[in-house]
Amino acid sequence: MLSHTELKKGTQIIFEGSPYEIFESSSMFKGRGSSVTQTRMRNLENGNILQRTFHAGEEVEEAEIKRFQARFIYANKGKFIFSHIDNPSDRFELTEEQIGDVNQFLKENEVVEGLVFQDKVINVSLPIKIQLKVTQAPPGVKGDRAQGGTKTVTLETGATINVPLFVDTGDIVEVNTEVGEYTRRIQ
Repeated sequence: MLSHTELKKGTQIIFEGSPYEIFESSSMFKGRGSSVTQTRMRNLENGNILQRTFHAGEEVEEAEIKRFQARFIYANKGKFIFSHIDNPSDRFELTEEQIGDVNQFLKENEVVEGLVFQDKVINVSLPIKIQLKVTQAPPGVKGDRAQGGTKTVTLETGATINVPLFVDTGDIVEVNTEVGEYTRRIQ
C-alpha cells in the first residue's frame, strides 16, 4: 500500500478497481500540518484522465503492470491488431477506445510496448518520439515573418499536425506522441 506522500509522477496504482498511472503530482500543506497530494492520472485501460486529491491517511494499492514488446500489424473497423514481437503468431486486439488518440500515429510494423494487468493485455504504449513521413504539405506562404509561421501537413498514418513552413512533402519529421506535436525535421 502506498501513502499519499508516495504518489509521484510515474507511479502506477489501482484506483476504484482500475489501473492508473500518475503523470502529475504536487503536494500541498494545509493548516495545522496536514498535507494533501493533488494528482492527475491516466487510466491505463481506456486512457481517460482523472484529477484526484489524496488526503493524509489515505492509502492506495500499487498496480503491478508487466510490459512486453509488441508489433502493430494492422487496423480494421476500429480494432487494432498486434502481435508479440518474439512470437508473431500470438496476436491480440485492442479497440480504438482503449488505445485513445495515439492511434493516429500507429504505422504498420511499429514496435510498441504492451501493458499487461492481471494476466490481460490492457493497452499499448508508443515511444515518446516517432518518425513519420509527410505525405501532403501545402506550400509555405511568405508574409509576416515576425512570428514563426506554421502550416498543417498530413503524415503517412493520416494524422495531421502543425509544422514550420519549411517542411515539404516527402520530409521525415519527428513527432511527440504524448502531445501530438512536431518536434523536428529529420530529413
